[in-house]
Amino acid sequence: MAALKGRQHCRRWILLCFFLGTLWESRASQLRYSLPEETEKGYIVGNISKDLGLELRKLAENGVRIVFRGRTQLFALNPKSGSLITVGRIDREELCAQSAPCLVNFKVLVEDRVQLYGIEVEVTDINDNTPKFQAENLEIRINEIAAPGTRYSLPEAIDPDVGMNSLQSYQLSPNHHFSLDVQTADDGTITPELVLERALDREQEAAHHLVLTAADGGDPRRSGTVRIHVTVLDTNDNAPVFAQPIYRVKVPENVPQGTRLLTVKATDPDEGTYGKVTYKVWKMNSKQSPLFHLNENTGEISTASDLDYEECTLYEMEIQAEDSGGLKGRTKVLISVEDVNDNRPEVTITSLFSPVRENAPPGTVMVIFNAHDRDSGKNGQIVCSIRENLPFNLENSIDDYYRLLTAQILDREKVSEYNITVTATDRGTPPLSTETHIILRVSDINDNPPAFSRASYSVYLPENNPRGTSIFSVTAHDPDSEENARIIYSLTENTIQGTPLSSYVSINSDTGVLYALRSFDYEQFRDLQMQVTASDSGDPPLSSNVSLSLFVLDQNDNAPEILYPALPTDGSTGVELAPRSAEPGYLVTKVVAVDRDSGQNAWLSYRLLKASEPGLFAVGVHTGEVRTVRALQDRDALKQILVVVVQDHGQPPLSATVTLTVAVADSIPDVLADLSSREVPANPEASGLTLYLVVAVAVVSCVFLAFVIVLLALRLRRWHMSHLLQASGSVLPSLPASHFVGMDGVQAFLQTYSHEVSLTADSRKSHLIFPQPNYADTLISQDSCEKSEPLCVSNESKFPIEDTPLVPVSSILSFFFHTSCFLFRFLHFR
Repeated sequence: MAALKGRQHCRRWILLCFFLGTLWESRASQLRYSLPEETEKGYIVGNISKDLGLELRKLAENGVRIVFRGRTQLFALNPKSGSLITVGRIDREELCAQSAPCLVNFKVLVEDRVQLYGIEVEVTDINDNTPKFQAENLEIRINEIAAPGTRYSLPEAIDPDVGMNSLQSYQLSPNHHFSLDVQTADDGTITPELVLERALDREQEAAHHLVLTAADGGDPRRSGTVRIHVTVLDTNDNAPVFAQPIYRVKVPENVPQGTRLLTVKATDPDEGTYGKVTYKVWKMNSKQSPLFHLNENTGEISTASDLDYEECTLYEMEIQAEDSGGLKGRTKVLISVEDVNDNRPEVTITSLFSPVRENAPPGTVMVIFNAHDRDSGKNGQIVCSIRENLPFNLENSIDDYYRLLTAQILDREKVSEYNITVTATDRGTPPLSTETHIILRVSDINDNPPAFSRASYSVYLPENNPRGTSIFSVTAHDPDSEENARIIYSLTENTIQGTPLSSYVSINSDTGVLYALRSFDYEQFRDLQMQVTASDSGDPPLSSNVSLSLFVLDQNDNAPEILYPALPTDGSTGVELAPRSAEPGYLVTKVVAVDRDSGQNAWLSYRLLKASEPGLFAVGVHTGEVRTVRALQDRDALKQILVVVVQDHGQPPLSATVTLTVAVADSIPDVLADLSSREVPANPEASGLTLYLVVAVAVVSCVFLAFVIVLLALRLRRWHMSHLLQASGSVLPSLPASHFVGMDGVQAFLQTYSHEVSLTADSRKSHLIFPQPNYADTLISQDSCEKSEPLCVSNESKFPIEDTPLVPVSSILSFFFHTSCFLFRFLHFR
């Protein structure tokens, strides 16, 4: 027994805990408040923040809002106090009609938690409506033969209030012939009836005036009256009778106006005017009566306006048939409205998180919206969808609430804005759908470096450009936006020939335009290699590089430079010898020139600009060789002056000239003899000067002869020593010396002329003999030659001086030769 009682006690505790848990869960998900109707705007219904456990300062942060569905918003949330307040005046009768209790249901959405709370507010009734009859006057016709106790139905008063505030009682004004009897139906409604207490006598009193008062039970009490005019008629002992006590009909809500719904029919067995029946609506809601039309003669009921299933599903009315004798009969008509799929789904966006960062992780909530349909059954069931090719997912979260989430990481550079079409379709037949367009913008992040259109650039700039010249413009494109796409250009630090690159060129950091900071010289350097960097202004910044090659183009800014014959330092012109026995085409000399430019600007051509004896000499256009055109004759002047011009092929062309003096003679003595045979000038001072010059020539000749003797002695001594060395077995190879000349990589071949020097034994006077010249094209090095000397001899020989005895001899001969030529020119010009 004790064990059995213990188990029963435990079972009771378990049931109690289950019941308390159920109550707690219901309270956690559903809040209920109550307020009287007709409250003014701002009436505090309850404290939402306290009941939901939310702090006041987090109401806005959590995104707490009230969500109504299918009706006007009646309540609002005060963010300062967290209280639920009324938006306007609330009329319970307008809101719920005769329904009791009157409940208003809505939801509170907490966006941060994505959680809904159900709120139920009961609107309590107050006695704000007076019982009211449909008409202020009522006429009742009663046959005088009516027996006492006969009952006559009276109109019912309508009071929209409920409970004690609704209609509670009827009262009839005092009268000797009539009394009031109130009938109570099963549903609690009361119906007044007029009871005939005494027989009527039309001849004594043809009419009776009564007042029916309807009163409610409110505080204060309200009442309404109707005046009843009773007319006593002659005998009519049959009242109209309807074929059916209740007429029922079902009609779809989309039935057009004027459609006949049904016909009520009442019959009266009396004859004549007492048998003629007329119909009228005896009892019906005042708001619903304009929807229907009753033909008072035929009893046909038709629609007078559009029906709406969502407003009312069942219409109830009472039809009264009355004959001309005042007898009445009543029937009830019930009209059921069937739902059709005539309402499209409605989509309400409750939360929109736009813009969304393009690196938002998949599953980020962007949109929360509600979809509902006013229809019922399948017509009110909704399916929402979006296009399949969008990077989003649509989820049904709670009830009719949906969430739109990212399905993958977005890329603003591909799509910066999405126009999302949400299609809400019901399951009706045929289905109806609604499209809602949601514009979702994608915010940018710095995820793309600037990109150049080419991998490298080649720029060509003519030399001698002005300082500050715009060279080129580089452009990089960044698909990002705003600051992430603002590009800054710069040059990578570098050195050119030991000088920073920034001293040669600069770049505009905003436009990417390159400028020359100095004038470039093609002969100094011909190209610049640099690297341009494009950086955006994002955080962190991204950059990319591109190589740029600047090629300097040559211009014709250098005139040809004549290397041979070189201008003498003493101011005289060089003398070239041409023997009188020279045949046509004899090579007298060769003009050698170079140009520091390149290409076409360095192509040189030679031509004879001026000659003292036209037609005697010609210059090779491309070689610069001066040759005789015809054989020399005795009548030709001893001294021939030639002006040769060297011109390049640039635009415009540049040129240089050289003056050549050609002596026509076989040897220097011949030249001197020709000079002495000329007429002596009459001027005595000139004669004396000539004498001095002749003496000077003689002295030079003697010194020259002595020099030759000393050289021969040295030659014999060295020849003797060389034989001694050969006898000892030492053999030295003999290699010819090479002579080079060049200017900036341009090498020119010079024509050297070897002159043999011989001393005659049968003459006391020594003289030079110039046989036919020996031609040799020899390249002379610029490093080993001075520009003022046409020819030079290399001093870098590794052999003993015995093997190169002609080097000092040729130098001495050259000295005396130039000295003689100077004297010859001087005498000639004098």
